[in-house]
Amino acid sequence: MSQLPPHDDSDAPDDAHDAFEAIAQAETSRDPDLAVIEAGSRTLRTQGSAPQGEDVPGRPQDPEVDKALRAIEQELLGRWPETKLDPSLVRMAALMDVLGEPQRAYPSVHITGTNGKTSTARMIEALFSAFELRTGRYTSPHVQSITERISLDGAPIDAERFIETYQDIAPYIEMTDGSQEHRLSFFEALTGMAYAAFADAPVDVAVVEVGMGGSWDATNVIDASVAVVTPIDLDHTDRLGSTPGEIAVEKSGIIKQGATVILAQQPVDAAQVMLKKAVEVDATVAREGMEFGVVAREVAVGGQLITLRGLGGEYEEVFLPLHGAHQAHNAAVALAAVEAFFGIGAEKARTLDIETIRKAFASVTSPGRLEVVRRGPTVVLDAAHNPAGARAAAQAVGEAFSFSRLIGVVGATEGKDVRGVLEAFEPIFAEIVVTRNSANRAMDVDELAALAVEVFGDERVQVEPRLDDALEAAFTLVEEDGEFAGGGVLVTGSVITVGEARLLLGKG
Repeated sequence: MSQLPPHDDSDAPDDAHDAFEAIAQAETSRDPDLAVIEAGSRTLRTQGSAPQGEDVPGRPQDPEVDKALRAIEQELLGRWPETKLDPSLVRMAALMDVLGEPQRAYPSVHITGTNGKTSTARMIEALFSAFELRTGRYTSPHVQSITERISLDGAPIDAERFIETYQDIAPYIEMTDGSQEHRLSFFEALTGMAYAAFADAPVDVAVVEVGMGGSWDATNVIDASVAVVTPIDLDHTDRLGSTPGEIAVEKSGIIKQGATVILAQQPVDAAQVMLKKAVEVDATVAREGMEFGVVAREVAVGGQLITLRGLGGEYEEVFLPLHGAHQAHNAAVALAAVEAFFGIGAEKARTLDIETIRKAFASVTSPGRLEVVRRGPTVVLDAAHNPAGARAAAQAVGEAFSFSRLIGVVGATEGKDVRGVLEAFEPIFAEIVVTRNSANRAMDVDELAALAVEVFGDERVQVEPRLDDALEAAFTLVEEDGEFAGGGVLVTGSVITVGEARLLLGKG
C-alpha cells in the first residue's frame, strides 16, 4: 500500500471559511433535537487547526467467451432474483467460511443510503486510485453488462476474468447450496464472486455498495472501517419501512464497532437513528454540514466547479464533470470518506494533496446519471427511479442545460412510487412518451400511461410500448415543433430503461 500523500499547507480564504460556517450554523439550527443524541456520540473533527477503463462494457467479441458468459448469467439468473429477499446472512457467512473469509483480506469502505450510492462509490474509487491504491469496487444494479458490478483498478473486470472467478468459486457455491435450506441468491453469489476477486487481485481497499438495506444485505459480512450513509429517502418501503427513520434502522446495520461514519445530510428521524447506532457501537461520526460539506459550487462547461470543506481543511477549485447539486454533495461525502480512511480528522490535522484531489475528481464518470449520449437533439440518460432521485435530476437538468423544449421518455418498474417520479418531472417535460423496458418487472405501459395522463394531462402524453419506438417518437416531437437545435430528450424511470436506451443509442 502506498504512503499517505503529501500535506497541502495552503490556507482557505476567509470567504470560503465564512461560507462553510454559515452552512454549519444552518445545519445546527435545523435540528436542535439532535443535541441530546450528539452529546453521547463522538464526532470527527480535525484535531488542531485514477486509471479509467471502459465504463460500460459491451458483449465479448470472442463467440466462445460470450457463450461462456451467457451460460453463467443464466445460472445466476436461475437463482433467487434480487427482488426476492430473505433477511439473513446465514448463507453468505457459510459461503465466506468455505472460501476462507476472502472479505477479510483487505480494508473496506461500505456504502448505504437511498440515492447517490453508485456515484459516491465511483468517486471514492477514483480518489483511492489517484493516491495509488489498488481498488476493488462492487456496485449494483448494472446499466448494461453484469460485469460492471465488479471493478478492479477503476474498470469493470473483463468477461474472461468474470468467467474464471465464477468457475473458481462454483464448487464452493454448490457446497453452500447443499448445506442450506435455500440456495444462494443471484445477489449473494455475485457478492461472493466480488469478494473472492478482490482477494485474488489483491486489492488495497474495497469500495462496497449495499444491494438493499444494510443489516441483512449480502454485502454486510465485511467489517468496514468507514461506513458511508448517503441521503435516505423513501424507496423499497414494502421491505425497509414507510418512513426515513424506519428505513434508517436497517441501513444503520453497516456501522460496525469503532468504525467511522460519514453521514450525508439526512431527514431528522433518519439522522437520529444513525447517531444512536453510532453511540451503541462507539463509532465516530462526521456529519455533512458540520464536519465537512460543500462550501461553494458553480456551473461549468461539462460539469461544475466546487469548493469542498473536508475533515482536514478546504479544497478549492475542484472540477467535477457531473451535473447537479446532488453530485457536489456526493463529492463532499466521498472526500470525507477517503480522508477518514487515511486518518484525517481523527489522527492527523492536515489536508490531502490538492492536485491529486483535483485530478481524481476530474476523472470521475457515472454512466446513466445525467449522462449525455447524443447531440442533435441532445439525449440525456438518468436512472432516477424514486421521487427524491427524480427531483434531484429535474433540478440538475434545469441548472445544467438550457433546453427550449424537453421531451421525457419514461419506462418504470412495478412497485415503485411512479406517480411521485412523474410529478417531479412534470414541470420540466413539455411532453412525455411512456414506454416499457424488457424486464419482467417493467410496469405495464397502459398502467403507466394512465398515471401519466393524471399528472400531465392527455394532450401531453404519448404511448409507445417499444423503447426504440419511444425514442423515435421523442425525436419527432422535438423536430416537429422546430426546436431541434435547442430541444432535448431525457430518458429516465429505471436503470434498466436507461441501460437499454444506451445500447439503442450506440453506447456499449
